[in-house]
Amino acid sequence: MTRITILKREGMTDEQGRVFDAVKAAGGPQGGPHWAYIRLPQLEAATQELGAAIRDTTISKREMQVVVMTVIRHWGAGYPWAVQSRVALQLGMDQSVLDALDARKTPPLTSPREVAAHQVAHELLGDKKLSNRAYEAALKVFSLEELVSLVAMVGNFSMVCCTANAFDVTPPADAPARLTD
Repeated sequence: MTRITILKREGMTDEQGRVFDAVKAAGGPQGGPHWAYIRLPQLEAATQELGAAIRDTTISKREMQVVVMTVIRHWGAGYPWAVQSRVALQLGMDQSVLDALDARKTPPLTSPREVAAHQVAHELLGDKKLSNRAYEAALKVFSLEELVSLVAMVGNFSMVCCTANAFDVTPPADAPARLTD
């Protein structure tokens, strides 16, 4: 059960409502951790801007989703896993990739860029740094600007996961997947 009351639009302050309306008009995410962020409207606006800046890259949506799913699994964040699994499947990610990540195993990725994206996220989270080997491998398939975006994505989605976990945000009932532990 989500620990915080989900604010309805009519119960928001003027500033919260202005930000909420702007996010909605832009098609941005409004559920999950954003139920917490809207309590601090400047934070909600900043998270939306940061997410947009990180996604403004030549990295494919599938490559980004590999990073997102790796980060979510690391943090064991139920709400993001439930929601982002749907996105992963819509992007054509094979269920076996999600199953491997859920089992904390190396996913069966075939694209060198997706493999490198997973390795970057996995090492940064697990080892708190990126090895020279992983760094060099990433730069063989990504530009430096793309690698900066991948690293920022790891940090940004870690914040999303920490927020979802702290406030025990309940996954939607119709989500296609749940974490196994």
